[in-house]
Amino acid sequence: MKMTPADEIQKNHEIFISDFQILEEEISKRIVGQKQLLRETLVTIMAGGHLLMEGVPGLGKTLLVRTIAEAVDCSFARIQFTPDLVPADLIGTEMIVQRDSVPTFEFRKGPIFTHILLADEINRATPKTQSALLEAMEEKTVTVGGIRYPLGDLFFVMATQNPIEMEGTYPLPEAQLDRFFSKLSVPYPTISELNKILEITADAGQIQISPVMTSSRLKEMEQFARAVPVAPSLLECISILISSTWPHSPHSTDSVRKYLKYGASPRGGRALLSAAKIFALLDGRYNVSQKDIKLAAPMVLRHRILLNYEGLAASMTPEILIESLLERI
Repeated sequence: MKMTPADEIQKNHEIFISDFQILEEEISKRIVGQKQLLRETLVTIMAGGHLLMEGVPGLGKTLLVRTIAEAVDCSFARIQFTPDLVPADLIGTEMIVQRDSVPTFEFRKGPIFTHILLADEINRATPKTQSALLEAMEEKTVTVGGIRYPLGDLFFVMATQNPIEMEGTYPLPEAQLDRFFSKLSVPYPTISELNKILEITADAGQIQISPVMTSSRLKEMEQFARAVPVAPSLLECISILISSTWPHSPHSTDSVRKYLKYGASPRGGRALLSAAKIFALLDGRYNVSQKDIKLAAPMVLRHRILLNYEGLAASMTPEILIESLLERI
């Protein structure tokens, strides 16, 4: 019996959930706890976006990214960002080489030419080096000597950063922050999670992770998620939510006008829509609801709304403002 389009969508939906859970379970073999962090990280990857994780040293941010790279069969490179790092260390440089006794320029690719790039402690490099990622994150290309080099369709920057209050850190430029699909905060473990971490690290060997997903399958899942339909009323809801973060918008609240310097961009609205579609699929639905928007909003908007001096003085946080806007809308 020939499958109808609805039957095919249902079958692909079930496979999507199964593959997602297999990947999640494989990573969880090594990563203790952090269920929400892991779920939101994988949602970011399935949406084809870049990820920024913030937390104090030692919470497992780097380990999580390395484990994801092992569970997905794709190339991986790590760059330790330091104050003396220069853009050429990241994207590569032109070198003079001898070709048939004739000196010529040849481009030597840097570690940015990979599928998953771990930018470790990204805010310990200078703004000049941080900005070297701007073109790569938006257009998936780098330009050296007037020549553009493609990075490929599957390219993720997964960056970790220490809280900006720590010594030796530089705030990320607003233009770069907006290129990150999501920003996730890494919490401290609970007592039971800490006990399990200590038990695992006390063993001589490290838990082995097997590749359970190919890069091509990851791209297929991204494309399937993009096709999830969204009702016009929910598109309008997302548009109103984004515009509500603009201090001079007629949709903004008194708190936004008082405490915010800048609001979210249209790129933030696209990220919110993409994340909501994946949350809907994981909840067993092939349509987006308000519930999905509420789940996605904090992770994709918290780094896109910037507090002014009054907001900082009042100890206001982006999360508080986002929650108040969600309740209102």
